[in-house]
Amino acid sequence: LSFEEITRVAAQFLAHGVRKIRLTGGEPLLRKNLEHLIEMLAALRTPDGQPPDLTLTTNGSLLARKAQALRQAGLKRVTVSLDGLDDAVFRRMNDVDFPVADVLAGIEAARDAGLGADGGLKVNMVVKRGTNEHEILPMARYFRGQGVTLRFIEYMDVGATNGWRMDEVLPSAQVIDLLRTEFPLLPLEAAAPGETAQRWGYANPAGEWDRALGEVGVISSVTQAFCHDCNRARLSTEGQIYLCLFASQGHDLRSLLRSGASDAELASAIGHIWQGRSDRYSALRASLPAEATAPANVSRRVEMSYIGG
Repeated sequence: LSFEEITRVAAQFLAHGVRKIRLTGGEPLLRKNLEHLIEMLAALRTPDGQPPDLTLTTNGSLLARKAQALRQAGLKRVTVSLDGLDDAVFRRMNDVDFPVADVLAGIEAARDAGLGADGGLKVNMVVKRGTNEHEILPMARYFRGQGVTLRFIEYMDVGATNGWRMDEVLPSAQVIDLLRTEFPLLPLEAAAPGETAQRWGYANPAGEWDRALGEVGVISSVTQAFCHDCNRARLSTEGQIYLCLFASQGHDLRSLLRSGASDAELASAIGHIWQGRSDRYSALRASLPAEATAPANVSRRVEMSYIGG
């Protein structure tokens, strides 16, 4: 899709009540002139005249050089994926050829550019048992009090490259138990309807949330699937709408866009797609027999590296 086509689709989603737009991937910062797309999206308005909550998820490799331009273009918040502070662990989890130092420099640049205001700077750590769980406490120590919200995400299989292996899943409850061995934590209210993260605030000696120390979050995508209140749709670069990370096929909007459809027709198509959604793979997965979830018997699903989280 061109930037103009992406912006046109986004405008119709806003007309349907969407308030938040996230640029994700793959790695969105690899898209040439992404700042121009951000400017176009930032200029959109909801029916009540408000700008969209515009955010971006990145691996951080290019963030140091782009953070200021992204902020000036209208980006409000950024989430950085970082699965450990140890280079060897980080590379093993992500199969990348850049060091952790580049990611940390990007986080610092984002903070300096103002992308961390009002809790808008987040770091997502996917926790895979047997690979990086020993990085949980070091990550918490590093980001505590730094104006960064650290979120721990249960490792899950998305797409065809991974297998659903519960022995690789460290439940979020165990992550919180581990954190509480060192840090006093208090449960916090959800930040917004449909929020996927359970929030925990660092407590002060009086047992109250110390906002200066910040918070952590856990996303229990495997042990506490949130299909029932999922409010996300994903638009691929080829113009396909996906209603679930486990979807085996999308809904084509590009053909409609390029057929001369009016905004009303585009809005109607989006509404029908959303109203017809029935995806709840995560919620059903645990109840399915083992043979039904074997790789040979599972339809090929969209990859997170393609559609984003």
